[in-house]
Amino acid sequence: MSLQRIYAMNKRYFYTLIRSYDRLSDMFYWPVMDILVWGITGLYFASLSQNPKETTTVLLTGLIFWVITWRSQYEITVNLLTELWDRNLVNIFSSPLKLSEWITSVIIYGGTKMSISLVFSAATAFILYKYAFFQFGAWLVPIFINLGITGWVIGFIVASIIIRYGLKAQTLAWTGAYIIVPFSAIYYPLSILPDWAQKISLLIPSSYVFEAMRQHIFLNTISADKIFVSFALNIFYLILSILLFTFAFKKSKQKGLGRLIG
Repeated sequence: MSLQRIYAMNKRYFYTLIRSYDRLSDMFYWPVMDILVWGITGLYFASLSQNPKETTTVLLTGLIFWVITWRSQYEITVNLLTELWDRNLVNIFSSPLKLSEWITSVIIYGGTKMSISLVFSAATAFILYKYAFFQFGAWLVPIFINLGITGWVIGFIVASIIIRYGLKAQTLAWTGAYIIVPFSAIYYPLSILPDWAQKISLLIPSSYVFEAMRQHIFLNTISADKIFVSFALNIFYLILSILLFTFAFKKSKQKGLGRLIG
């Protein structure tokens, strides 16, 4: 891989970002609205709960942590869609740019945007509700990495479908990550899910992270086993998802990338 080409792609994406008000606002508008609406909802439920502080913390933490997964997936799929909308996909892959370099570029670019949205969300929650995002201490690092990889996995799976079927599958760019929401147990423990859903949840890496999150909030401790299992599943799925995307890209290239926009 060429670091120069990866740098060039990131430079191109960031130039587009700072000149696009809709893309800039997208980084901040939805996190603020979610935190505002769900934060107030959390305060209401907290007033009915025997543990008001923990109830609010669980809701806000789930919201903020979900930003990591959703934006990681969103940035991969929407950047691919942007190339299709701009009719630029054929151009960039007619250049010396390799698929692996594009993948690395969108991961770096998406990771940077996601980090900005995460910090902004945490700051907003602190200003509005005095939420202490850094209460998780050093555990924030493996949590951040795990949820980010989960987003990449979904992103490459969705991108595989888009690169194969084109714009008629574009709605998955916004809805793809939400397929795992019921099984991730973001706001509730896995134990309340039906047995069949719990079995599916055991295959979802993010469910282990959110279970560990609640464990820290209520017991002030985190099981390292949960984080490790999440990481192992994530690495396995990430390899498979990138292989799937590479396979789908090669098949689509054989048929002609131009057909995706024509």
